[in-house]
Amino acid sequence: MILVDPPTWPGWGRTWSHLVSDSSLEELHEFAARVELQRRLFDEDHYDVPIERYDDVVAAGAHEVSGHELIRRLIRSGLRVTQAERSGRAPGRG
Repeated sequence: MILVDPPTWPGWGRTWSHLVSDSSLEELHEFAARVELQRRLFDEDHYDVPIERYDDVVAAGAHEVSGHELIRRLIRSGLRVTQAERSGRAPGRG
């Protein structure tokens, strides 16, 4: 299932949402391509969605959830990339 949280995240002069899949990155990339989100908006486990595209992704079938629910489902899916993994400090990484 594709999930999106509310556009509440500020950055680069805009407000953003996060778009994730709770089952696979393949599903996420396919959905993003269908709604014409640029691949550069992908950030390891989610797409950043600018506020002006929020209604488009919901209309295309993304399920609206809270930010807490989005993170909970992403962690449960096993697709979550932690901050430590992003910075290369995760156990097992050289």
